[in-house]
Amino acid sequence: MDLPYNSRRSTVYSTKGMVSSTQPLANAAGIKILEKGGNSVDASVAISACLTVLEPASTGIGGDCFALFYKESDKKVYGMNGTGRSAKNLNIEYLKENHPDHILPNFRFKKDSVFKVNVPGAIAGWYDSVEKWGSGNVSFAEILQPAIDLCENGYVVSGISAHLWENSESKLLKENDNDSDDIKNFLPNDNNSKAPREGQFMKNIDFANTLKTIALLGKDGFYKGEVANSIVEEMKKRGHVLTLDDLSNHKTTFVEPISYEFLNHKLWEIPPNGSGIIALMTLGLIKQLENDKTIQLSQLNHNSAEYLHLIIECLKISFKESEEYVNDYDHHKEKTGIDQNNLISKVLSDEYLLLRSKEFQNDKVIENNKLVIPNPMFKSDTVYFTVTDSEGNACSFINSLYEGFGSGIIVPKRGFVLQNRGGNFSLNPTSKNCLEGGKRSYHTIIPGMITTGTEGERNNEEHLYASYGIMGGYNQPQAHVQVYLNMIYFGMNPQQALDSPRICLSGHPEYEHTDKGNGSDGPVSNDFTLVGIEEGIDDEVVKKLEKLGHKVKVMKGKDRQMMGRGQIIRLESQRGDDHLVYAGGSDPRGDGATVPLL
Repeated sequence: MDLPYNSRRSTVYSTKGMVSSTQPLANAAGIKILEKGGNSVDASVAISACLTVLEPASTGIGGDCFALFYKESDKKVYGMNGTGRSAKNLNIEYLKENHPDHILPNFRFKKDSVFKVNVPGAIAGWYDSVEKWGSGNVSFAEILQPAIDLCENGYVVSGISAHLWENSESKLLKENDNDSDDIKNFLPNDNNSKAPREGQFMKNIDFANTLKTIALLGKDGFYKGEVANSIVEEMKKRGHVLTLDDLSNHKTTFVEPISYEFLNHKLWEIPPNGSGIIALMTLGLIKQLENDKTIQLSQLNHNSAEYLHLIIECLKISFKESEEYVNDYDHHKEKTGIDQNNLISKVLSDEYLLLRSKEFQNDKVIENNKLVIPNPMFKSDTVYFTVTDSEGNACSFINSLYEGFGSGIIVPKRGFVLQNRGGNFSLNPTSKNCLEGGKRSYHTIIPGMITTGTEGERNNEEHLYASYGIMGGYNQPQAHVQVYLNMIYFGMNPQQALDSPRICLSGHPEYEHTDKGNGSDGPVSNDFTLVGIEEGIDDEVVKKLEKLGHKVKVMKGKDRQMMGRGQIIRLESQRGDDHLVYAGGSDPRGDGATVPLL
């Protein structure tokens, strides 16, 4: 087969179901649950649990999760928001009075602030997803058992996991006592100072015991009782105001996903506080530019300077919009009485997208400090994996600690670390995403789902096209757009779509002092956006982008990790076929693979 991009992998096919994640051992757990009669949701939670063991720099039970579930019998996409909230007693005023040194001049938290720790939402998200969408053929304890076995019996550290682990050595050492037994679970080498090497055998008995408690008691085993006490006691020692009530009051939210149609397919995302709306807006801006003939997609070659300029500029406009529209809608409604959910249809309307698309220019960049402020009339390091099953269901699932090992804070005797997702809050009180008590922060992790919409058919049925996602901070909506277009417009199969070199925008690190503290600290948070260009994109393209005014950095080798690591499972069979055919791809930037169910 003639692959357009260098890859070690072929597309994988199955007629019964498949799993796709960054770790082969996690895939084995997912397959085991499918073989026991579990469905795509059951298998996804088993994979998630195993990944917290196998790739602890990226994910853990001290973090959060989101999921999209395509239910074949309903021909519909459902959503789950499993993200935690800030402590009820934590707000900007408290920090100003008690810990002013935690607030930087650009209205962001200082790097190692303990107050970035939010209530972890992952365990409740796992448990509630299985209760609501699971097959009923396997228990929650059975689903967690493969992860428990890995902790107790041991596993071997893979290459990329070892690299991510090594990157966080200094954080783990800074945040924890290196003479304690706890640090040995994470830094076993050179007198508890170095991460495990690729190929090293590891166990985590403390974490096994934590998972056993959760398996026995369900989510109450985490949010109440001994584990909850351990979390709160450790936070109290470090000056945090997290309470047992903050943990016991946590709830998962099941949500109506949001979508946008482009090229006769629909991209589905979790609504805010998730940032998937950025991907939807970007597709919408491209669609409007095509409709009014500002661009002609048919004239743009894949990963040409003209094509990438289009993607970059539309993403910048969409990220600017996120400063206004990505926040905790439930909290905002409780506080002001204003429901922002009705704004989403306006923001994704042709009229509004056409208006915003007028900022785009073919021959030069939009200066970040001149990006239009969102229309006031409307004011009112992660793991991704996906599973399909023999019934035609699909689950797109993502679980994260945020930055490498999250906060780096190990919960004593429990074998896991806590997230630092609160770092996505703004400390500017004028921002809708500002830190307040009991609030969900802007969230970068987003699962994706693509359907072929069928308006006019019974109940506006949706038919599965693909379940996919690409992890990696602010890269995620950017990669969703690029991979969507790779498959649907450029006709790539799932493996080719992931192999293709990508771009990734970020706030330019040399201009952090220009950050106004609005929204998140994403690609347009300061005056200049840095465009990461992955090796494999032609040097002439890089030169043309620089000539247009883009600040560009070519990413090679291990620096390519900023492009994320994605997984795709696509339904190849057509409506009316008497059998299922799935095609799966797994990102060559990761250790994992796609595995079919036999």
